[in-house]
Amino acid sequence: MKRIFTFILLTAGLSAAAQPAKWNNKTFFTAMSYNVENLFDTLNTEGKNDEEFTPNGKKNWTSARYYEKLQHLSEVIAAVNPAPGQFPDIVGIIEAENISVLRDLASQKAISEAGYQCILNEGPDPRGIDCGLMYNPQTFKYVSHKSFTVKLRPSNDRTRDILYVKGLSGKDTLHVFVNHWPSRIGGKEKTENKRAQCADRLKEITDSIIKRDPQCNILIMGDMNDTPDDESVLNILGAKGTTQYARLNNIMYQLQQAGKGKYGHGTYYYKGSYDMLDNLIVSNPLLTRTKGFRLYENTGYIFAPDFISFKESNGDIAPSRSYSGKYYGGYSDHYPVYMIFYKK
Repeated sequence: MKRIFTFILLTAGLSAAAQPAKWNNKTFFTAMSYNVENLFDTLNTEGKNDEEFTPNGKKNWTSARYYEKLQHLSEVIAAVNPAPGQFPDIVGIIEAENISVLRDLASQKAISEAGYQCILNEGPDPRGIDCGLMYNPQTFKYVSHKSFTVKLRPSNDRTRDILYVKGLSGKDTLHVFVNHWPSRIGGKEKTENKRAQCADRLKEITDSIIKRDPQCNILIMGDMNDTPDDESVLNILGAKGTTQYARLNNIMYQLQQAGKGKYGHGTYYYKGSYDMLDNLIVSNPLLTRTKGFRLYENTGYIFAPDFISFKESNGDIAPSRSYSGKYYGGYSDHYPVYMIFYKK
């Protein structure tokens, strides 16, 4: 596959003017989600299938490539907030090997000023990739975190845990969930039951929070490997579009519906089509309350500037990935997504 870098800006159907040119971190809170495509260190970890990401492995994963990857990812995170010196308040990271790679990412020059603290619990994934969260301790006060295991039946296959982090933005309590549901390898229909079980587990957890506090602030993010209108997300989890005002609302639903089809808007590109696999979901009060902590413009955004995109041989624009049969030195095979909240 020939990689031809392009200079086309993708904004998921939103004009650049629809996004705030700058904002004051005292007034706004930004949450970002990014599948970073296999952020591994160069070491072989006992009990994990990570041999290909070593200097002598199949991918020839050297320190030079690792640090190039870290630099690239940090540049993406830094670019999400266009105002100088401002960064996303929390960043959900999908496909990180361990807490060390998150800390290495947080220490990169492009984002070191944010002072990100890192959370990651290593789970049962055979390859050793997990979900993590980086947060700015000045704007998000950590309270607690835990991982929720999803027991897949009847296969007993192992999948990534759901990471739950509880924190405060000012006086507002935030319940943040970072997800990476089972892939479609083997076929979408053959694997959909695995994702359905993840959705059911997440619904069980969020229902218990909503029952205790109907005005709670729930932020769900991650790579679900399903789109906003797939059964697992739409009906099992119950994350409806933002015009329906359900208990949970998928703020990427309208973007996906507006661009459905071969050349529709999405965060992941595969064989000539785009899929909105990276979802952003919030609890009802974040859409319906008129003051206090609430969602800006009732939508999420795809971050897809030219510097993390490339042109396929057929003319399609897709994420510039690190690997696709060979090493290309790109960024990730997913575009990141983000959401902005008013704080008052």
